[in-house]
Amino acid sequence: MTAQFNPTPTPTASLVGEIVARSGLSQAELARRAGIQRSVLNAYLHGGREPGGDALLRLAAAAGLGLHVEARRPPVDPDRASRILTQVLELAEALPFRPRAQMEFPPLNQRLVGSGAAA
Repeated sequence: MTAQFNPTPTPTASLVGEIVARSGLSQAELARRAGIQRSVLNAYLHGGREPGGDALLRLAAAAGLGLHVEARRPPVDPDRASRILTQVLELAEALPFRPRAQMEFPPLNQRLVGSGAAA
């Protein structure tokens, strides 16, 4: 199976391209400094492969750049969240109520006090 050329650059491919451009280095030199193969860097640039976070950080460091990674949470749709919460609460109300059964044994802290093991 051959890799397909992706004519639309991905955001990651654009980021790698910016790192290469700002480094002022050739692809071969940047790849060597980052410890990856030049063909892999080329695949990153053209969207044939997606680099992991570690590879992006190594490329940025090899280019003499810092890369700030920030985890972003997906936005919450309040209407969808409201519908789901309503469904959960309705389901909880529809379930039969069963009182909690009494324990046949005393709670652990009482058993430890009784045996002298508790401090």
